[in-house]
Amino acid sequence: MSEGGGEKTFAPTEKRKRDAARQGDVLRSRELATAAAMLVGVAWLKLAGPWMLEEVAGTLERGFTFDRGDLADFAPGRALLTALIAVMPPLLVLGAAVGGASIVSQLGFGEGRWLGSNLAPKASRINPLSGLKRMFGVQGLVELAKSLAKAALMGTVAWAWTRSHLTGLIDLGRAPLPRQLAAGWDAITSLLLALSIGLAIIAAIDFPVQWVRRFLRLRMSQQEVRDEHKESEGSPERKAAIRQRQRQLAMGGLQRAMREAQFVITNPTHYSVALLYDPGRAGAPVVLAKGRGEKALAMRELARELDVPLLEYPALARSVYFTTRENQVIREELYAAVAGVLGFVMALKRGEQRPLPQIHVPLELRFDPEGRPDAAAA
Repeated sequence: MSEGGGEKTFAPTEKRKRDAARQGDVLRSRELATAAAMLVGVAWLKLAGPWMLEEVAGTLERGFTFDRGDLADFAPGRALLTALIAVMPPLLVLGAAVGGASIVSQLGFGEGRWLGSNLAPKASRINPLSGLKRMFGVQGLVELAKSLAKAALMGTVAWAWTRSHLTGLIDLGRAPLPRQLAAGWDAITSLLLALSIGLAIIAAIDFPVQWVRRFLRLRMSQQEVRDEHKESEGSPERKAAIRQRQRQLAMGGLQRAMREAQFVITNPTHYSVALLYDPGRAGAPVVLAKGRGEKALAMRELARELDVPLLEYPALARSVYFTTRENQVIREELYAAVAGVLGFVMALKRGEQRPLPQIHVPLELRFDPEGRPDAAAA
């Protein structure tokens, strides 16, 4: 790996992939579009083919039927227009189905992105040098290999189909005309279905090829990864401003609770819990507010501003935080520990000087800084 960051050996990040997709660099597969169009077209011919055949047969019958009025007022243009109007609906449905299948398959393959900019003319598409580079470069060799493999597979499918249907096709001439038409139609649709399956196999093989090619094309150097990380993280000043804004928002919802609080116990850095004991409100201390991270920092700042006692009892702070919701009384198992802290706070308010009390948190209510039960935590 090049320490200078020039060699592209790092996998593309999600941001790199999103940026490339916005610029039109998405997974594409002509084989997938061709296979989807063929499969939909064959399905249409199989299901709605009789409709088209009926319209064609009716058009031919009308075209070869003449009466005295046709001879007196011969209008071949009108007859041709009538024939086109008759066969146009099934052909339009077929075209719409095939076109829709091609578009949907490419949108699904390309992360659902439609980029009109790809339809704009580009000089590189008509530049002879760019064309030669595509033809004789790695991309050209890959496309050549795909074309040869596709031709070989399609030829094999057609040969296998011909072997299995040759006898029936030879005997068609001895059957009545309606039977010949039905058998011929079935033969055509079965051949197209076999070729479509072959194209689907090619599309399935083409998908990992296109994925690997795009992955290699979007690989990043070490410097590019660093630059992207810096860009996403932002400057230290911006991050500090965001933290300050978050703290201000957190303080806005804590003002009322912190004014009522009698004391705050802390972790000391990760968690803060503000408590109040009011016998007229509840028979046990109530958690007015609790927080972690930025909210815990905001609670400590407000406590200092409002002259609310701040006491560092890590095990007790974590225990109350993870076992009690806001505006809820503490667990009964924590009464003794919180009562010891409350007695110390009341003594401070009376002007007495006492050492911090030693409290005991039950082992089953102890948690580590990540909130996992931890009987060994201090």
